Amino acid sequence: MRWMLLCALYLLIVDNKVCTIKKPVNNEKKGSMITYLALGDSYTIGELVPSKDNFPHQTVGLLRKKKIDVTDPVIIATTGWTTDELAASIMEHNINETFSIVTLLIGVNNQYRGRSLDNYKAEFEQLLNQAIKFSGNKPEHVFVLSTPDWGATPFAEGKDRQKIAHEIDAYNTAEEEIVKRHTCHYLEITKSTRENGMNPVFLAEDKLHPSGSEYAIWAERLSEQIAAELQK
Repeated sequence: MRWMLLCALYLLIVDNKVCTIKKPVNNEKKGSMITYLALGDSYTIGELVPSKDNFPHQTVGLLRKKKIDVTDPVIIATTGWTTDELAASIMEHNINETFSIVTLLIGVNNQYRGRSLDNYKAEFEQLLNQAIKFSGNKPEHVFVLSTPDWGATPFAEGKDRQKIAHEIDAYNTAEEEIVKRHTCHYLEITKSTRENGMNPVFLAEDKLHPSGSEYAIWAERLSEQIAAELQK
């Protein structure tokens, strides 16, 4: 039983794929390119899919099709990260730049490791405040994606799927309340992961993480939110 748990955890934390921070174009100058910072975990880097298929890169592609001049995304994310681990990495990167748009998707590993809702709420709000700072203190330029439901995938076979769903719903309810209180944008994508969780078309090879097809759904919705905000 212990061996199975360790194997499951290994699948969540095995990768260390992190994009290097690159100095963005000064987005305060008129006519400059839109810059994008994506913060998260395996769902942000796109575990087991090509970088071009993760949701940040697909979002950029869709924005460019909308004639929005945007740079490639700067990504700070690693498979297995919890809220505190993401926060620690942000400090290590010592980012001094601001970005036109910032996305944040974090929480599934908190739930997976059995951390309390109160702990998640406190650490998530700290991360959201940091994301707002990265946006140049423009909360309307921060976009938070809800936590996907890994319990709806084949990987969760033999586990209490109802319990997982209940806990993720609690995380997302708290997350949405915090996001709206800070007047940032909230994007619900959990329903899609539940609807498509057993369809191999929407799953990566590990039958846990999304495929590019699932990320495309998120990117379409996210790009619409971002475009609407930028065009105000």
